[in-house]
Amino acid sequence: MKGKRWAGPAILCALFLAGTVMEAEAFRCRNGGLVSEGDSKAKVILECGQPMLKEKVARIESGSAVETDTRDKKKATKQKKVRRKKLTVERWSYNCGENDFIYQLSFEGGILKKVETGGRGKGPARCQ
Repeated sequence: MKGKRWAGPAILCALFLAGTVMEAEAFRCRNGGLVSEGDSKAKVILECGQPMLKEKVARIESGSAVETDTRDKKKATKQKKVRRKKLTVERWSYNCGENDFIYQLSFEGGILKKVETGGRGKGPARCQ
């Protein structure tokens, strides 16, 4: 009987925590605009305005091998080529004021990949 008393509060707690984890994947601007993972930098600027800080964090270079067939009159050959892809990783910071957080948005190749909170904001809000 005692175990059943905890079932209701445990379920409510789990639902609350699940909601907070999902919320970290999106950023609601002060003006009500919402951006989430997969959005472009252009959409973030349209919805939230310019960030207070833009940092280039890294440059990722990845490659994938591609096999191609070359056929000419004398012989057929296979060649392997490596296609290189370079992505710039940027982190934008929005200071939403003393009663809110500093939000850090990470972009890879111009696409929003991660939304994190970076501590409490200071001073007046600088996010729309």
